[in-house]
Amino acid sequence: MFREYLREHSMAALLAGGRPRLFPDMDDRDAWENIPEALKNEIAAAAAQFRKAEYPLLRASQFMAFFRDGSRTAWEAPYFARRRKLILAALDACIRGDGAHLDEVVDGIWLVCEETSWVLSAHNDAGPAFAGAILPDAENPVIDLFAGQTAMILSLVCALLGGHLDAVSPLIRRRVRREVEARILLPFERRDDFWWMGVVRSDLNNWTPWIVSNVMLTAALWVEDRPRLAALLERGCLMLDRYLDCVPADGGCDEGAAYWGMAGGALLDALELLERLTDRRMAFWTDDKIRGIMLYPLRAWVTGRWFVNFADCDARPNMYGERLQFAGQRIQCEGLVALGARFPGGIAQMLDDTPQLWRLLNLLFHPVEPAADAPLERDVWIESLQLRIARRGASTLVCKAGHNGDSHNHNDVGAFMLYRDGEPVILDAGNMVYTRKTFSEARYTLWNTRSMYHNVPLIGGVEQRAGLEFAARGVERLPDGMRMDIAPAYPPEAEIDTAARAFAIGEDGAVTLTDDIALRREAPVEWVFMLRRAPRVDGQGLVSGGVRIAPDTPLEIAVEEIPVEDPRMALTFPGSLWRARFIAAPSMRHRVTFTVA
Repeated sequence: MFREYLREHSMAALLAGGRPRLFPDMDDRDAWENIPEALKNEIAAAAAQFRKAEYPLLRASQFMAFFRDGSRTAWEAPYFARRRKLILAALDACIRGDGAHLDEVVDGIWLVCEETSWVLSAHNDAGPAFAGAILPDAENPVIDLFAGQTAMILSLVCALLGGHLDAVSPLIRRRVRREVEARILLPFERRDDFWWMGVVRSDLNNWTPWIVSNVMLTAALWVEDRPRLAALLERGCLMLDRYLDCVPADGGCDEGAAYWGMAGGALLDALELLERLTDRRMAFWTDDKIRGIMLYPLRAWVTGRWFVNFADCDARPNMYGERLQFAGQRIQCEGLVALGARFPGGIAQMLDDTPQLWRLLNLLFHPVEPAADAPLERDVWIESLQLRIARRGASTLVCKAGHNGDSHNHNDVGAFMLYRDGEPVILDAGNMVYTRKTFSEARYTLWNTRSMYHNVPLIGGVEQRAGLEFAARGVERLPDGMRMDIAPAYPPEAEIDTAARAFAIGEDGAVTLTDDIALRREAPVEWVFMLRRAPRVDGQGLVSGGVRIAPDTPLEIAVEEIPVEDPRMALTFPGSLWRARFIAAPSMRHRVTFTVA
């Protein structure tokens, strides 16, 4: 997309007309005073709360904790707390219009500039020469997600407070500019070996738009030489093109709706920035793939705050309502604007996860008019993900085929979920707090990633395996569901000839699941159902959450409670989950139909 466009349009010419002011600075009192009172009060209250605590220390031992015991939070908690406090201090100063707490801003800027590196400990990798290093190397800066985001925060704070920082000392902004140049802009210009650039590796994910959008914004705020800025932006556009090459034509996001904010949403950030820098000459909102990417959250929405949550996706993710609304406005989709209005978020949401100053400023100064609710799609089919959503009566059936080589993959080919009256009954447990193990060779020792904790069968005691080759075949969308053969998702030792699986949902919301499994040896099969509510056995079936699950043939039933001890999972599913198993004795053929009604 960008390649073709830039062959016909010079980026330097597109930037002609001067540098636009992206946001009002502190001296634009009318703009800051016209922010809605509720938002101003929220900023003031949050800033006052953060003012009670000093900027946290960042110790070498906290950085090394990731390599020593797998903890990411030891470093990340104080790292992000620093940035939240700095953002709030800067916004509070702009709203007040005075320098009463300006030293708090200066302290934050100086501390962040003094950090040896802006990279997270979990991302401290600058190639083979750096392998095994448990501390960052100041002479070998790494650009990861949050090095780029830190540069964006510092740059926007300097742009907002400008001369007020210079009045304290001209060295403050000069220091930020020097650090941004050395840590971000020069490596971005001169290096090709960061994997997310798409030069040494072609399988890209959310890292590319997330980093590129922040680097482009940083460059736009500091680089005054137009040819250099044009070259930086064009280089970023080519990286975005390599990312778009990895995105399917329908815009499906295999990382799930929880990652859309940093995948499609970050691409939206970059597109918005380019549009504003070029006086709206660079606009791609009618492009089919861009539209598909922007529409994905609406298509993956189940109901309320619930989204389809295969892979490392939370079932109730932290969705950026402002971004959804803006995307809907740009592609002229009222349903997407209305969905965004369901997630107002506010200041706290922009800061609670990973601090989003660009988006927070858009929330303050570029609000989107709400739109009327649009009806949910009765039937959704995202072909690239082989994902099916069907709504009938009070039920929503979500099922997928796909493969086990997704980004943030869980071994779940053929899995499904069922919502009844807007609440999950049969579910995917979703994500847990990231540790060193999460993205290591030990990933599939984590219970939430294994197929035996998803709604798929355990065949002869054998689970599905990870990898692109472990995939469904013969996938077909049906008017009332879908069917597939999930045998290839299991390793050869399972000795499966076929494992035909079909889902259907009736107009009354009742669901049938039919499995026809042919084996080359006699083996037992266990059908797993992950449940939100404690089940009780009812004849040859069981009841959970007001829904009865019953096979058409007698099977042994076993139920275990799974206390949700992980803090991230507990935000979505507090208390316990339950894992029910319907167990068939060894045989070479297993044909069972479950009715869920």
